[in-house]
Parts: sequence; structure tokens; C-alpha cells
Amino acid sequence: MLFTDLPVMKYLANTVDVLLVWYVIYKIIMIVRGTKAVQFLKGIFVILIVRLISQIFHFQTLFWITDQIISWGFLAIIIIFQPELRRALEQLGRGKFFSRSGASEEEVHEKVVESIIKAVEYMAKRRIGALISVERETGMGDYVETGIGVDSKISSELLINIFIPNTPLHDGAVILQKDRVAAAACYLPLSESPFISKELGTRHRAAIGISEVTDSITVVVSEETGGISLTKNGKLHRDLNKDTFREMLTNELIASKVVKQASSTRWNWRGKRDG
Repeated sequence: MLFTDLPVMKYLANTVDVLLVWYVIYKIIMIVRGTKAVQFLKGIFVILIVRLISQIFHFQTLFWITDQIISWGFLAIIIIFQPELRRALEQLGRGKFFSRSGASEEEVHEKVVESIIKAVEYMAKRRIGALISVERETGMGDYVETGIGVDSKISSELLINIFIPNTPLHDGAVILQKDRVAAAACYLPLSESPFISKELGTRHRAAIGISEVTDSITVVVSEETGGISLTKNGKLHRDLNKDTFREMLTNELIASKVVKQASSTRWNWRGKRDG
């Protein structure tokens, strides 16, 4: 009690308290990042802004609606974020909540790109059908749950073995999350676009479909022709040669990431200089 009455000890306690809260918030953001929870958090932020505006300008009806949403929001968050909350509790129980991250994102993407390229080239030569989807910002947890969990570090050999014909995991898609094969034999949504060529089969339609609802990069190897295709943002790039395929995959998973990081660093540096 004697030490807690000292002003220095109070300041120290408050500082430690704030640092611990910020660290917990940071770890929660790292867990939520790359999942659909991010989109819900953006929605909550919009609701808070609308509530503030309605309060300032005395929009009574709008204020009442947003107030009701916020009042019941806690229960909704528990229901909506149930997978993320479960994942956080699991990591806390395993002691991973306070662990540090491993390799950098650039190194992870480089490994992913090389593994995919090597596996795809092997399967294209032998006309082994394949469907590989790489998760980026938008989470693909819902689609991972439709398949068979693998949770293994990515390698070209593993990808090839998964798509060997007449094996249990051959049908469906493989979903990659960071440097891991999350699941195989996953079901992806088929595109309903009327402009898709009738020559294309289920794999290509699934690749286009998943690119319409997420920002993932999906690679298709045709079982009939051995052709390599890539989908992004609802667009299909068909019959790519090896060099073009490597260039596109590298640009999407490595180069674009480096540009974003450089832009963010430059902006922060300019902000500090202007300040």
C-alpha cells in the first residue's frame, strides 16, 4: 500500500496497464486479420460513425435505430465472431497467443510461388487436373471447412501427391493459407456468369466463382489439355505459358505486396517529416 501511493508507481502501473491492453488488441487484430471478421469490424465502424452523425444533427429515428443495433451488438458479435473467438481461445490454451511471428510475408509468398510453379509445371506436362486457390486478404475459412483438413507446410511434392488421379483428395480444390496447405478436396462456389465458354469444366467455373467472391488467386490445370489458367477478380486468364504464368503469379503474390509495403513505408516517412 505504501508503494502504490507513490506517484511514480502509479504512473508506472498505468503505463504497464496501457501497454498490456495495446498488446492484447494487437494480437487480436493479428488473429482476425485475413478473415471475414475484418469486414464485420468495418461495418461496425460505419454504424458508429452514423450514430455519431445522427446524434450531432438530431436525427431521432436514425439515432434510435443505430442505438438499438449497438445495444444488441454484443450478442451479435459473439455469434458472428464465434470461429475467431474459438481460435483465439485455442491459441491462448496452447500458449501461442504471446508467441512471435516467424518468417516475413515476402519470404512466405516466395516459397508459395515456387512451390506452386514447380507443382503446376509437373502436372501440366502429365495432364493431371488441379485446382489451387491462394488466400489473400479475404478469409476463406468457410471454404476450408468444406474440405479435408491438411494443415501442412506447403511443398510442390505435397501438391502433386494431392492431385494424383484416383486418390481420396484428388477431387475438389486445395486452399493455401500463408505457407500452409490448409485443406484439400474443398468445394468452391461455381460462377453463374453466362459469358463463360461452354468448353470450360467445373474446375474453371469454380476458379472463376471463388475469384468473384474473394480476392484469392486461383490456379487451374486442365485435365484434358494440360493448359494452365489463372483467375483473379472474376477474370480468367487461359492457356498461359510457363513464363507468363510465373510472371503473373509473382506479380500478384510478391511484387504487389512489396509495392504496398513500400508505399506504406513512404507514407509513414513523409508523415513523420511533415510533422
